[in-house]
Amino acid sequence: MNNIVILCNGAFPTEPYPLLLLDQADGVVCCDGAYLKFRAHFPDGRMPLAVVGDMDSLPEDEREKLGGIVIHESEQDYNDLTKAMRWILREHPEAEEIVILGATGLREDHTVGNLGLLMEFPRLLDLGTRKVSMVSDYSTAFAITDTCDLHLGEGRRISLFSADNSLRISSTGLQWPTDGVVFDAWWKATLNRTVAPVVQLHFSHPSSALIVVD
Repeated sequence: MNNIVILCNGAFPTEPYPLLLLDQADGVVCCDGAYLKFRAHFPDGRMPLAVVGDMDSLPEDEREKLGGIVIHESEQDYNDLTKAMRWILREHPEAEEIVILGATGLREDHTVGNLGLLMEFPRLLDLGTRKVSMVSDYSTAFAITDTCDLHLGEGRRISLFSADNSLRISSTGLQWPTDGVVFDAWWKATLNRTVAPVVQLHFSHPSSALIVVD
């Protein structure tokens, strides 16, 4: 099972690209009540690999129908997205790519929290070399942890975020270089644009940063 989608209970995608990712995934893990959206999208009876969460948004009668694929984790230290990630890493360590859908929209607090978690997943979880991204109708987001080249193409909108105010990121290939940015506020390196096919980012030290492109 090479690629797995996590379907969260935010705004269900409507654009062709995220829907293609959902339809062609080797398997899908639903976060709690997102199963109801999954079932509406797959009326042919396709089943997810698991439905994971604290079950606060999935009715009891639905849980009973699903039987053993319901993974009820009641602890509240981490949200359902993190619980789904942990389940995949534990049960499907062979997965090479994890795409998160439905993690944004509907509630701003969930959107901000999930994007923040995506940035921290490399630190919180043993992701290895897996590709992990969060895709919506509007953008693709992913975390980086050190100096890298991003093959994004020219003319794309891009924003960078980090919670590490000691981190400095020098760049080439951006309309507004990030060399002097101090990451002490989330807006500091947003609303940029690529001006070359490859964006080069050089970290002052290994850390966590979030890239959002559209």
